[in-house]
Amino acid sequence: MPSPAASFIIDGRPIGPAHPPYLIAEMSGNHNGELNRALALIDAAKAAGADAVKLQTYTADTITIDHDGPGFRLEGGLWAGRTLHDLYREAHTPWEWHEPLFARARALGLTIFSSPFDDTAVELLERLDAPAFKIASFELIDHGLIRRAARSGKPLIVSTGLATLGEVAEAVEAVGDAAPLALLHCVSGYPTPPEDCNLRTIPHLAEMFGVTVGLSDHSQGVAVPVAATALGATIIEKHFTLSRAEGGVDSAFSLEPAEFKAMADSVRAAWAALGRVHYGVEPSEAGGRNYRRSLYVVADVAAGEPLTAANLRSIRPGFGLEPKHLPALLGRRTVRPLARGTPLRWDMLAAEDDAP
Repeated sequence: MPSPAASFIIDGRPIGPAHPPYLIAEMSGNHNGELNRALALIDAAKAAGADAVKLQTYTADTITIDHDGPGFRLEGGLWAGRTLHDLYREAHTPWEWHEPLFARARALGLTIFSSPFDDTAVELLERLDAPAFKIASFELIDHGLIRRAARSGKPLIVSTGLATLGEVAEAVEAVGDAAPLALLHCVSGYPTPPEDCNLRTIPHLAEMFGVTVGLSDHSQGVAVPVAATALGATIIEKHFTLSRAEGGVDSAFSLEPAEFKAMADSVRAAWAALGRVHYGVEPSEAGGRNYRRSLYVVADVAAGEPLTAANLRSIRPGFGLEPKHLPALLGRRTVRPLARGTPLRWDMLAAEDDAP
């Protein structure tokens, strides 16, 4: 079985319900083939409040073959008409970039890791001392890759897009006790409409597998990550770009820096708002009880005069007896004159009428 959720830590940062959501900025292919742009994405992710930036480590030839036969050309969606090899050749992050990208992130105090897509990618990332591995949704059924990454003993995050519950269970079994595990609920639609997000899956995954659970989100905007946080997501992964207007293979469903910052602020506020089960007065409510209703004399009352609906009412503020006592107090007599506007207390009642 996987390591317990309470022990899931990446690069010294504990992740779980007791901590603010862990925010991952997914660079993917939004570097547009330019190393300087990739470095700028890392700088922007740090400034936007990300806890980590994530790469994808593959080449076109390690993920597919250069072929135009049936199934190798995409139909529909953002990348319709392109061959797999052509798309991945454009989107891949060159392996020689990894070292300077890791160095830039570490210089900024930003965690960096990647999604490997074959054993050679795992080996490269191990040489760079990546603190975690991410298994992409489309690789969830590649148990050999999962076992190879898990053998490192480093935290493993697995996305569940396209997977049946049985396939998720098989992936969890492939990890076994070899590495701490987190699952990210994911819908692999690019972009994903909100009505397809099925966020109630998040607490179900946590209950089924007893691991840290989060969201890998391909929707547009920030509403879905905020809702996921309210349902218990402790990791939020979101694609990140400098500018959608400047293009990029994943730019259509990526957040720009100001949007990522807004998401970071919103999900952390949502997490803080979850709080705990609590009844009573919070610090922000201090003094509020004084302005609830209570029992007040609303017309002058002479000593010995009975209290009636005409001279005793439940009004604001709250310095008198609680309104629940009103029915029992009607008809009782006072020990002294009471002026209009006096909050009623037990010691104002005749001795024979004192409260038990």
